[in-house]
Amino acid sequence: MSAAIEVDAGSRTVRVSNPDKVYFPERGFTKRDVVEYFLSVGDGILGALRDRPTTLERWPGGVFEGAKLSTRQNNRGDAFYQKRVPKGAPPWVETATITFPSGRTADEVCPTELAVVAWAANLGTLTFHPWPVRRTDVDHPDQLRIDLDPQSGTDFTDAVRVAHEARALLRENDLDGFPKTSGGRGLHLYVPIEPRWDFVQARRAVIAFGRELARRMPDLVTVDWWKEERGERIFIDFNQMARDRTIASAYSVRPNPRATVSAPLRWDEIDDARPDDFDIMTMPARFAEVGDLHAAVNDTAYSIEVLLEMAARDERDHGLGDMPYPPDYPKMPGEPMRVQPSRARKVTSDNG
Repeated sequence: MSAAIEVDAGSRTVRVSNPDKVYFPERGFTKRDVVEYFLSVGDGILGALRDRPTTLERWPGGVFEGAKLSTRQNNRGDAFYQKRVPKGAPPWVETATITFPSGRTADEVCPTELAVVAWAANLGTLTFHPWPVRRTDVDHPDQLRIDLDPQSGTDFTDAVRVAHEARALLRENDLDGFPKTSGGRGLHLYVPIEPRWDFVQARRAVIAFGRELARRMPDLVTVDWWKEERGERIFIDFNQMARDRTIASAYSVRPNPRATVSAPLRWDEIDDARPDDFDIMTMPARFAEVGDLHAAVNDTAYSIEVLLEMAARDERDHGLGDMPYPPDYPKMPGEPMRVQPSRARKVTSDNG
């Protein structure tokens, strides 16, 4: 075990234990490399997290073959999601109280300074999952997050094609989005909004947006929740806008062998970009050159009334109401049955 070091993180000094521990064996990247990466994109990662309740995706044993991601902490060194502030956190690690779909509450890490990011990285945090809310109002999202998720048979290039059409649809409705790589095969679009609507309404807006996008690109876009119905298309994952569902923040590190990162992009470069272009070694130089391309996400706020009107038309004119929630959610008002279509057909046939 290597001796601990101290790093400067904003106005504080943060201790990094065992800095030479290898986190990414394929490329030899260490905990020190991860911490230094986050410090190099400090304004960007803090801009993505500041004042937002944030779930920590911790990989204390590193990204090794066979490591699994769990929903709860374990003692095997595998990865887990930390939804409550860790015990022994320094007093300058601030929190926000959030409410889960079950009605239970938790005090979650709420970064307010760069030292919190470095402290979390020392705990093995690679990916930060901020809620789309600020701690001053944790029940009203200030971002729509549109997840363009490639299904089997599609890839990042297909997601880019959809992203261009998605932006055209946004701009037709006096909205705009900010793209970033997911760090994997997909793309994320962030649409900053006024915090006037709750999670149910924000999710409904994304469903309506996805349905319209699917009408325009039926061979390439789907909002079908059940995997058996999606086909080789890009899935608009509307449930990422449900309460307590989050996506990797801009500048987060992804737990893959290359140590790629979720990279903000300009619209004029998404056609040529590839997810593997951006990792913890290449991103610092890019950030020094272009700065935080998502800075304006925090300076803009659109209305989603036009999308909610679209949702109302879908229900009135096409009978298209709500969509299924994730399986761990309580039954929601107006939600259809959570039964995959093939099973529903079999039950109906057996009862017929």
